[in-house]
Amino acid sequence: MYLTTVRGESILLWQRNNGGWGKTIADLNDYNVAPTTQEKTAALATKNNTDTTIDNGHVVTELRWLLADYKTTQNPNYLAAAEKAIDWLFLAQYANGGWPQYYPDKSGYRHQITYNDNAIANVMNLMWDIIKGKNNLELVNPTYKDKATTAFNKGIDIILQTQITYKGKKTVWCAQHDEVTLLPALARSYELPSFSGSESVGIVRVLMLVEQPSAAVKQAVKDAIDWFNGAKIIGIATQKITDASQPTGQDVIVVSSPGNVIWARFYDLTNNLPMFCGRDGIPKTTLAEIENERRVNYSWYGNWPNALIGSEYTNWKAKHGL
Repeated sequence: MYLTTVRGESILLWQRNNGGWGKTIADLNDYNVAPTTQEKTAALATKNNTDTTIDNGHVVTELRWLLADYKTTQNPNYLAAAEKAIDWLFLAQYANGGWPQYYPDKSGYRHQITYNDNAIANVMNLMWDIIKGKNNLELVNPTYKDKATTAFNKGIDIILQTQITYKGKKTVWCAQHDEVTLLPALARSYELPSFSGSESVGIVRVLMLVEQPSAAVKQAVKDAIDWFNGAKIIGIATQKITDASQPTGQDVIVVSSPGNVIWARFYDLTNNLPMFCGRDGIPKTTLAEIENERRVNYSWYGNWPNALIGSEYTNWKAKHGL
C-alpha cells in the first residue's frame, strides 16, 4: 500500500481521463476535504468530460500539488497523474505557441489565447520550472525538459506577436486574443477587447525569465513598462461600503486618496483611457456607470504593476546591463 494524502486522492478522483481538470472544484482548497460518497459518484461520472481548463489556476495547481504530495509520500500514482497533466498541457498548446482557456472543448470564447487570470503565465512558469528542474518539477521524467523548452520558446514567440501596437508603439496585452488573427478579443460580455492593466503584469514577468533575452524580448519588456508608467492613475482608491439601497447590499465607490497609485483593469483600445463594462457589453468611462452587481463582484482597479515597474524592472535591467 502506498501512503496517501486527502488532497492527493481528491485530485486523482477529479482528474479527467485526458489528464486535465474541470472547474467542478471551484475552490481549489476544497481538495483538502475528503469527498462524500455523492461527490465520488459525481466525479466518476465526469471522467470523460472535455471541459478541462487552465482557467482560475486549474491543471497547473493540481499538478503542482500532486508533485508536492508525491515528494512526501512517494506514491507513484501522484507522479503519474502529474505527468499526465503535463502531457495535457503540451497537447493543448496551439502550433503558434498560445494556449486556449479550455481544451479540447473550445466552444464559445474558450478557444481564444487566454492570458486572463494569468492562465498562460501560470503554464509558462510551470514550463520554466520543468526546464530549470526546480519547485518539485525535477521529479518528473527528464525527457520533459526538451518538450518544455520548445513549449516555452513558442510561448515567448506568441507573447511577442500579441503585444498590442497603439499609435505606432508596442504596449501591453489584452486578456484574450484571437488564436488566428492574434487580435484582442471579446470574452464575457463585460470583458471587451482592451489593454489589460492586470494580466499584462504576469506576461512581462514571464518575458523577464528569459536568461539571454533577444533584442525583441528586451524591447517588449521596456515598451510594456513604459505603458504601465503612462497608465498610472494617481490620487484615487476604491472602497467597499455597506449600502442597503443597492441590490447586493453593498457597493464599491471611488474615493480621493492623495498620492495613491492604481491602475484600471481595462483600458480602451481607441483612446488608452480606463474602461468599465457591465453585462450589457456597453463600455463606460466611470465605475459608477455600470450596474451594482458588476461593481461589487469584479476587480476594476488594482495595484498589480507596482512591484514590477519598481524593483523588479530595476533588477532586470541591471542583470542585463541595460
